[in-house]
Amino acid sequence: MNPQINGAPKIFLFLLLPAIIIQISTALPTKHQSSSPSNTQINSNSVLVALLDSHYTELAELVEKALLLPTLEAAVNRHNITVFAPRNEALERDLDPEFKRFLLEPRNLRSLQTLLLFHIVPARVDSPNSSRVDAAQNPVVRLNDVVRLDGVIHGIERMLVPRSVEEDFNRRRSLRSISAVLPEGAPEVDPRTHRLKAPAPAVPAGAPPVLPIFDAMAPGPSLAPAPAPGPGGPHGHFDGEAQVKDFIQTLLHYGGYNELADILVNLTSLATEMGRLVSEGYVLTVLAPNDEAMAKLATERLSEAGAAEQIVYYHLIPEYQTEESMYNAVRRFGKVRYDTLRLPHKVMAEEADGSVRFGSGDGSAYLFDPDIYTDGRISVQGIDGVLFPAEEAAASVTEAKPVAKLVAKPRRGMVLP
Repeated sequence: MNPQINGAPKIFLFLLLPAIIIQISTALPTKHQSSSPSNTQINSNSVLVALLDSHYTELAELVEKALLLPTLEAAVNRHNITVFAPRNEALERDLDPEFKRFLLEPRNLRSLQTLLLFHIVPARVDSPNSSRVDAAQNPVVRLNDVVRLDGVIHGIERMLVPRSVEEDFNRRRSLRSISAVLPEGAPEVDPRTHRLKAPAPAVPAGAPPVLPIFDAMAPGPSLAPAPAPGPGGPHGHFDGEAQVKDFIQTLLHYGGYNELADILVNLTSLATEMGRLVSEGYVLTVLAPNDEAMAKLATERLSEAGAAEQIVYYHLIPEYQTEESMYNAVRRFGKVRYDTLRLPHKVMAEEADGSVRFGSGDGSAYLFDPDIYTDGRISVQGIDGVLFPAEEAAASVTEAKPVAKLVAKPRRGMVLP
């Protein structure tokens, strides 16, 4: 256990123990006693008001959470009190975090009240005898720090922990370690060999994710959080949210890509999904259509449910590509097919007019603004058209052909009377 959590030091031991025992027995609520606020009036110059407004903010916050204000108000109206207030650092940094968590649990309210009342003496002690203070354990660092007519506050180095609270904490902690059962998944069987699968080796920090990016994506157009497969998500190696926010701001400052930024942030939750994937260790290349290309897009294509997500998915390549790497690839291999986040469709790239052209036919787009944003995790390449899979592009061309109207010839015959 943390050395700060021990039995009470010898600060006025002759005065503290009998007084605190009496104070605790009268202060703690019983079964027939309500914790409602009392009707007594507290002077604004009271030591209790000074405690709440003093620099002992951590202690004052604990007093409020322990529901001790009505009890202390009644005590101040009856007699003077002396408060031994520990420093804020003693409660923020020096106190065991597990012990502090124990005190703030609602079921441990009585232990918190006992601990706080152990720091309050129902009498005025203006000048304690320094020979009775164990300076090695818990010295008084601020003697008569706050002085009022109805009491005084002395600053001490560390918190006083009664033995009863310490025993209660140790008992709860041992019970929790006994009763807590860590969940373990069922063993997996390899269907090919019908043997138990060996556990996967630990992924070193900074290594690429184990699962492919398609397994990390949530199903459907609505993007719900998925488990982090790589080292980036739970350990914080990559700040994907900040990187996505940075590249969207770059698009806005660059100019000409406001429509895509609006789709990513407002019309869909794709910005959040991209940030999660980058945080988990994945890399992305965004083929960003400019505003002129987005303006040519029919409104009906974006109005359908999930259409905006599917369009943007076809422009996201789960690789890190720059203008140089793509141009070198198409010059060497002619035509290159890149995977997209819209399974199973791929986008084709080829060299054309000294640049890179994506797609084919009327639905093609040229690399227009290269390397708008490149930070090692996200690459943004501006294009001058909106890309669609080959099947959809052919269907849209078919729909665009005018349909000849057949005019029915009038039927000639005798008019019946």
